[in-house]
Amino acid sequence: MDPSSNVELLARVPLFDDLSQEELERIAAVAVPRSYPRGVRVFHEGDQSDACYIVRSGNLRVTREHSDGRAIALATLGPGDFFGELAMFDGGTRSASVETLSEVELLAVPAGDMRRVIAEHGDIAAKLIVAITRRLRETNERVTRQSFQTVPSRVAGVLLRLIAEETLPEGRDGITVRMTQADLAQLAGTSRESVSRFLATLERAGVVQVGRGRVTVLDPHRLRAYVY
Repeated sequence: MDPSSNVELLARVPLFDDLSQEELERIAAVAVPRSYPRGVRVFHEGDQSDACYIVRSGNLRVTREHSDGRAIALATLGPGDFFGELAMFDGGTRSASVETLSEVELLAVPAGDMRRVIAEHGDIAAKLIVAITRRLRETNERVTRQSFQTVPSRVAGVLLRLIAEETLPEGRDGITVRMTQADLAQLAGTSRESVSRFLATLERAGVVQVGRGRVTVLDPHRLRAYVY
């Protein structure tokens, strides 16, 4: 892969806004391109931290395992996002798992090299703290919603968020989200059976159309009525 493309990717990440071209090239020189197919783990919760990652293309999901065996979705990631950044602070074990929702291309930056850059550039450390704080707030808000909202409200909210995040084109036949009911259940913090029952209700009402591995939202405005 052309090293200049790695520099261009790093330059688009807000974390590295203040770095010079030479500094970006230094990071790009030690960065390792990695590709993964859909439906695999980049790393597991509890793995030893060895690198942080920047998303070049594709989408991923960050999850944590509940004590009862359920996986709780914490965030979804797309091009330009970074993850695994805690490795840059303590080199401890991974606090969550990251799995691919599509084919993805990543840029892996070894933790030791990133710690060196952070030590030399205090602005990066400050930006990293802000980014981690923002992600923590988003996670807290999601957990709060899942604690107080009903299952229909949570599932409807997830579908609306996926439409907004993916900027999917809206046609005469609606907006299609390609995701299994099990994946929707994980994002909504509920069971697949509960999601299936609610989707059946929405389908009878003409709000969505359900297919294998996809849900087509026919009427986003009516779907919003279920979020409360």
